[in-house]
Formats: sequence, structure tokens, C-alpha cells
Amino acid sequence: MSRPLVWPALLAALMAAVVSPTAPLTAQATTHPPRPTLVVLLTVDQFREDYLARFGHQFTGGLARLLKGGARFANAHHDHAITETAPGHASLLSGRFPRSTGIMMNSIGVEDDDAPLLAGGYGPGASPRRFQGSTLVDWMQDADRNTRVLSVSMKDRGAILPVGRARTNVYWYSIDGRFLTSRYYRRDLPDWVRDFNARGNVARYAGRSWELLLPDSAYRERDSVSIEMGGRHYTFPHTLTDDVMDAGSDIRITPFIDDITVDFALAGVEALGLGRGPTTDVLAVSLSATDVIGHNYGPDSREIHDQVLRVDRNIGRFLDSLYTLRDSSRITVVFTSDHGVGSIPELAPDSVQPFPRRVSVRPLMRELRARLRERGVDTQAVALDVNLLLANRNAFRSDGQRDEIIEWFASRVRELPGMARVDRFTTLMRDTVSSEVARRWAHQFPYPSNLELVFTLDKLSTWGGNIASHGSPWPYDSQVPIIFAGAGITPGHHTQFVRTVDIAPTLADLLGVKVGEKIDGVPLPITGARANAPR
Repeated sequence: MSRPLVWPALLAALMAAVVSPTAPLTAQATTHPPRPTLVVLLTVDQFREDYLARFGHQFTGGLARLLKGGARFANAHHDHAITETAPGHASLLSGRFPRSTGIMMNSIGVEDDDAPLLAGGYGPGASPRRFQGSTLVDWMQDADRNTRVLSVSMKDRGAILPVGRARTNVYWYSIDGRFLTSRYYRRDLPDWVRDFNARGNVARYAGRSWELLLPDSAYRERDSVSIEMGGRHYTFPHTLTDDVMDAGSDIRITPFIDDITVDFALAGVEALGLGRGPTTDVLAVSLSATDVIGHNYGPDSREIHDQVLRVDRNIGRFLDSLYTLRDSSRITVVFTSDHGVGSIPELAPDSVQPFPRRVSVRPLMRELRARLRERGVDTQAVALDVNLLLANRNAFRSDGQRDEIIEWFASRVRELPGMARVDRFTTLMRDTVSSEVARRWAHQFPYPSNLELVFTLDKLSTWGGNIASHGSPWPYDSQVPIIFAGAGITPGHHTQFVRTVDIAPTLADLLGVKVGEKIDGVPLPITGARANAPR
């Protein structure tokens, strides 16, 4: 997305305002069961919580195992407003909302020209330089410097942000078919990564078709919805090109990229000796295919149905392999997601009102800049980032002049079809007790800051771009699964409202390690008396 040249300066001002949480963590337990030797964070990008109910009767693999033997929190949410990959991943092991991690949007995520990919990899440089504060990894390494860590994903931000600023084993996928890292972490690739890449992993899938896992009768969804994939290749089977270089890119929109990611994670466990004890190590695996498939086919598609079933089988294969390598009684697993997704707006039933739309504020920016010019204000004094308006307040003659112009623009945006609310960030902060939407915006950005307006769309309306999208504060984007299973976990079904920021302090409490700073999350009840019987 193109932005005016003023954007970096306004963005820097917003970043400078990042704040620490105001509430300390509740007191931690003083007694603990034997410590796990491995904590596994399994994140499936864009995995809605309701997928567990919709498709659970067809699970036979890892998700079936976690649902049966884990502590499931069925009303878990990312309690922030911009439900995207970067802020979601950054919150999981930090226990903090985006307003204090500094990772408030994908656009201020991990891209870093000063940290290029190693070995001539394809893609931008990346690092956690914008991430602020600590994570569970830091707290564990403060307690035991021998703690080993591995974080992997197809996406750079999916691999980097769960472990914060730690200079550790962090790897992601390059479209030439290799897993690589950046100069932030290493000067060259270790032998085990080179060996894995030398296998020709993508070549094994080139020319292969993604076909239905189950018989056609097992799927209720139509397989001829032409809006999917922009009208291209929207019916099964989906066949990869036999050109290995092209397949390296195209494989990202198939379940096969998750297969390779799982294989890479298992290779890393063995090579790095994770989970052998006596220390507790951390393995973070973020599977990205569901997100790419969901964006292109939508959450109501036959493709997402089949992909969720394949996630179940793939996690089962991962756990079976991991438990062969290591003692399963000493492994704790957490399953979650970074955000959900909304249905394709054009496919919404007529009963959904207001009917969903694709919305853009950008056409109104010409009017805003004209008004600035009329008032003698630098036309670059404001910047729009999809659903935000920032301002250089020093460019206005007075607060009154700024307020007049901003309020006029807010009234114009409110007239757009598909717009649920337009808020001044300063006044929105007064509404956080009574409004879930206001509370989530307050968790997204620091206050005070140079953020003037935030825009919230009607439910299922989107900002365009992707065929199906996410990024809103509404439940279909915020609600995600949280399941703890394995060592130290009492199985059960919990229905109270919880947040993804509660994952980190829960694990810290389980491990008996001290949280290194004030955080937003609190420990969840995963040990002791059994909760409601699993459903």
C-alpha cells in the first residue's frame, strides 16, 4: 500500500508513545508439578474457534487429541482491534497488548532492510527491532540460560514475533523453497538447516495435486463459487506447476507448505536437542497455509474445510513424531491462532444487515487535503493507513483548527456505506468500560499519541484487497482457540471470557518462572480441579 512521504515521521511518533501495561500480574502459585522439558506453541494462522465445532466430527488426528485431552478455553479472544498476523503473534508469548509490544499492525511488523535474508534468500529483510519488552522466552532464559529455543513458520512475522527480540533459532520460508533466517540472528546457516534445504522439499510436491482428503459426500460446501480465487482455479483438484521455482511460490496456497514446515520443525528439534532436559526448552511452530487459503477461498469454502481437516492430520503427525523423539509426559502443548476471518462480503445472506461492503476512505483524502490547503496547513500534515488517521499536530496553528478539520473529515467518513463508527481516539478512551470495540482500540495503540481517528466497519464489511479478510474487532476476527494439553494440564472445557495475552503468564505459572515485567494477561486455571467435562 502506497503512503505519503510524511508517513514514516508520523509512524515514528506513534511508536514513541508505546506504553507499558498498568496492571501487575496476579500472584503466582508457589508449588508446581515436575517441570516439562519442552513447551510447544502451535499457532495456526487464521484459525477460527468455530472450526473446531464445524469440522470436529471429522477430526482423527492432533486436534481430536487436543480436544479430548486438553484444557480448552472456548471463549478466547485477541482483545485488540486490528486482528492481524503481526500483532496477534506478538501478543501470544509476551502477555501484552499491541499498545505495549510496539507491534500494532502488520505494516509496522518485522520488515527491516538492515537485516537481510541469508544465503541470497528471496524476500525482504526482517527482524524484531520494533518489538518492545520481553516474552516468556526471556523469562525462561533469565531463570536458566541453558534454555533452548526454536521458532519456525512460513511467514517471517509468524516465526519472529512469538519469541520477541531473542537472538535465537528463528527460521522462515523463502519462495525458492528454503528455510532461512536474517542477519539479525546469524551470519550463516547451520549445517542442519543446509541439510534440510538440500532435500529439495518443494520438488517433491511440484506437479502434485491438492485433492479432497475425504469423499466428496463428506463436504457440504459447493465447489463452484466463482468469486473464490478471483475467478481462477476455484474447483478441486488444485494442481501445482511442475516448474520447481514457480511451485516454490504457489505451494504457499496449498496444505503442502504446512507439511514442509512441520518437517522442518521436527528436524530442528532433533538437531538442537530440544526437550531432552533437564532444562525446559521452547518450540514455536506457526502454520500459515490456512491463512493464505482462507484469504483466497473464504472461511465457508470447501477448500478451508479440507484444509482444517489436513491441519488436524498434520498436527497429529507432528505430535506422533515428537512423542517418538521425546517423552510425551514431559511436553506441554498450547494450540491457538493469531486471528480469525470474516466471510466473503458478496456471499453474505440477505439477512445480514447492513449488507457487507468493501470500503475505502482513500477517495476522501483528496477532499481532506483540499481543506488543509484552504486553511493554510501543510497538506502532508495527515496520513491515512486504511482504518487510521494520524496527524502532525505541530503543523496546525491551534488545537481548535486541528479539531475543526478532523471533525469535518470524521463526519464525511461516517457517511460512507459500511462504516459502523468513526471515533476520535482521545474520546474513544472514555468508552472502554461499556464498549468492547472501544476497549479493543484502547488495547491496540498507546495513549496519548498522534493518532486522531480510528474507523470501524460494519460486521463482515472489509477494506477490500483480499477476497476474504480479517483485521476487525468483531468476534469472527477476534475469537480463536486456546487449548493447553500435556504435562501439568488438567483436561476440561472452560467457557469464561479469556484473552490470548493470558497464555504467557499461564505458562510462566506452570513453569514456575518469574514474569520479567508488568503484563496485561493473567494465569488461567489449567491445573487442579477438573473443569466442565470436555464436549
